[in-house]
Amino acid sequence: MNLLKVKKLSDRAVLPTRATEQSAGADLHACLESPLLLPAGGMAVVPVGIALEISPGWAGFVFGRSGLGIKHGIVPSNAVGVIDADYRGQVQVGLINHGKEDYLIQPGERIAQLILLPVGMAKIVEAQILSDTTRGTGGFGSTGR
Repeated sequence: MNLLKVKKLSDRAVLPTRATEQSAGADLHACLESPLLLPAGGMAVVPVGIALEISPGWAGFVFGRSGLGIKHGIVPSNAVGVIDADYRGQVQVGLINHGKEDYLIQPGERIAQLILLPVGMAKIVEAQILSDTTRGTGGFGSTGR
């Protein structure tokens, strides 16, 4: 089993929590002193109040919570956040409100979810020629709709 060390940086911080035993993601909680208004069309960076020690060869990926996204249009502003294994600073979540109404983020509210995944750490080398494939250079939509 992989171990994730979590350091609370504030008394208000909440450790990442899984909603169920089989949840892939652990919810990240807003570490706020008071509610934060996220206006329709607006963006904000929300502190989570924790720092992580992620094992080498792994990374933390911050995904949106389906309920916030579907019901309110609140999603991570960079689609998916990446937390590198060597980062030890405070985890923060950039959020954007794609909804038509303002949204009030409450202290302790679950705002995103953290998933740990292994990452390939390939050595990057420059090449003059790449191998041929059936697809070749076909890009967006080249294999169908």
